[in-house]
Amino acid sequence: MRKIAIITGASSGIGAATAVALAERGVDSIVTYNSHQDRVRDVVEAARQRGAQAIPLHLDVGRSDSFAAFRDEATAVLQREWNTGSFDYLVNNAGFGQMALFEDTSEELFDSFMRVLFKGPYFLTQALLPVLADGGAIVNVTSNSTLQSGMEPGYSAYASMKGGLTVLTRYMAKEFGRRGIRVNAVAPGATRTRIGDDAFDRYPEIIQSIVEKTGLGRLGEASDVGAVIAAVLSDEFRWVTGQSIEASGGARLSFAC
Repeated sequence: MRKIAIITGASSGIGAATAVALAERGVDSIVTYNSHQDRVRDVVEAARQRGAQAIPLHLDVGRSDSFAAFRDEATAVLQREWNTGSFDYLVNNAGFGQMALFEDTSEELFDSFMRVLFKGPYFLTQALLPVLADGGAIVNVTSNSTLQSGMEPGYSAYASMKGGLTVLTRYMAKEFGRRGIRVNAVAPGATRTRIGDDAFDRYPEIIQSIVEKTGLGRLGEASDVGAVIAAVLSDEFRWVTGQSIEASGGARLSFAC
């Protein structure tokens, strides 16, 4: 029987790359989008070309009051498309990034980070847990901004929420282990995605400084991180749970540091 994943924030970037990486492993998916339905069509087609199915569903992870309805919609899709009442993998990936120095961080921005980056994964996982199959797996996408290797000025609020998600990962692993559900975090470093309104395209001059500090000597691509997530979800990692895995190409490991 084919495995099925639910991937949030899958219209582009790491979420889209994860759907493609899973498709290459024969895993079907429900891919969520918020405001970019046009982009998610490309993800659906990329999965189809790899012999897998991807069904797009709308989800705003900043609105926890919508999670029960999303679970019902996802359950209906699982029954209609795969004739099953459960799924195997959950990837809590949806989010947004915005730089703001500590003294410039507004309460509005702080609350937005909290709703999307921490409260969203917490209560979405709670809503979907009855539908997640025993023996399944969860990956929470965090950030290496929570680690010494990824600390930069301007990310105190963002990294604090991702740090909370890292702690939550360990508690999920502890509580869900009785059902054989593995829970791990993947913490990307600087990755070329559309986050921050295509920041790397708008400010290409920052790429070189990142490359110079990266052990493997280049900027990360979404496909690099998607491949890690797909591997961590797979049975190859069946004896790993409650861990945070940095996927940064060796941030701050370069001789230039």
